[in-house]
Amino acid sequence: MKILLNFYILTFLFCGALTAQESKTEVSFMFYNTENFFDSENDTTLNDDEYLKTAERRWSPLRFREKAERLAKVIIGAGKWNAPAIVGLCEIENREVLEYLCKTEPLSKYHYKIIHKDSPDPRGIDVALLYRPDVFHPLDYEAISVKNPENKAFRTRDILKVNGILFGCDTLALFVNHWPSRYGGLMETKKLRLIASNTLKQSIENTIQTEKSVKIVCMGDFNDTPTDESMQNLVGDGEYHTGSNPQLVNLSEALMAEVIQTIKSKYRWEVFDQFIVSDNFLKTESCSRVKAAEIYKAQFLLEKDLKYGGLKPKRTYVGFRYNDGFSDHLPVVLRLEIPH
Repeated sequence: MKILLNFYILTFLFCGALTAQESKTEVSFMFYNTENFFDSENDTTLNDDEYLKTAERRWSPLRFREKAERLAKVIIGAGKWNAPAIVGLCEIENREVLEYLCKTEPLSKYHYKIIHKDSPDPRGIDVALLYRPDVFHPLDYEAISVKNPENKAFRTRDILKVNGILFGCDTLALFVNHWPSRYGGLMETKKLRLIASNTLKQSIENTIQTEKSVKIVCMGDFNDTPTDESMQNLVGDGEYHTGSNPQLVNLSEALMAEVIQTIKSKYRWEVFDQFIVSDNFLKTESCSRVKAAEIYKAQFLLEKDLKYGGLKPKRTYVGFRYNDGFSDHLPVVLRLEIPH
């Protein structure tokens, strides 16, 4: 019996290995709004003046390097010291800041690759995907424009779609989102997020029509909660993806019951940062099984909220005061389990 037990333990560890050096049964995907990850150089094609050495914030090469080191710490911590297989990011200025981040210790040993495309956002903030080439093999990618038919001058972040193979057997379509913000008023901007929602929905439908077995993973800062209309539009009421086609499940809806959520506005915490997956990614025949979605809320990411009580995210700036922090958002993590 003891020999048999040892055999099962060894089998469990072996099947969970990601590389010859690792014996892990759990891997993770992560999404993080980095809150203005800008370099300190002037790009005359963008409105990045706020993050220059001469601007009121006094952004500098040193502060940029410190920001990169902090983001690297968050990514490693969120992966429980096994760096996430996939990292979706938003509020990224350009590819150069991503390249610097990937070379920052201790991320450098994982040899992250970058998928990024400049978006038409007026401030030049983009979405991006980092991936570990030892576990994920991208096939192709595209930047999906979010357009307002009533306003041809409207500009916002693209939705980044990446198709690829996870662990050599699961075909994934990953969608990285950063939808229009609520700046200007909740009701006044609601329509813009519905446009983004319909854009994402149409792209998912097109993807599933091409390959019904594909597994969908949507991540992002949606600037709405799971119960808002734009998000309910994705999971639908049974009319969306009928028959044998996959249904979408918002794994982040349960996070609304937690005391600390992903972003705080005055007294109120909300879940803007979410993971939505197709139900075929939850089934046992999947090569990698979804275990849980959670908010990464390490103590170092939080500080006392002296004005509104409780805790709040430790930001890089509070107003124009350098706060030596991370972001105004907390990351969300999707835990996956390798079958054994």
